[in-house]
Amino acid sequence: LGNDWNKAYKKSARVVGDVIGKYHPHGDTAVYDTIVRMAQPFSLRYMLVDGQGNFGSVDGDSAAA
Repeated sequence: LGNDWNKAYKKSARVVGDVIGKYHPHGDTAVYDTIVRMAQPFSLRYMLVDGQGNFGSVDGDSAAA
């Protein structure tokens, strides 16, 4: 996928498309929800994705709400 710390951000649609095409050929919702959860600082102990934009809140707002 080519996601490195020193490269520019990529759109989530492109990342989801690459993941579906290469690794998970079922549905885009599961992949997108997983990426959102990995970008939320309150979901996991350590953020695995450096998200740019709206990734929800502790109050239950969904991503891009």
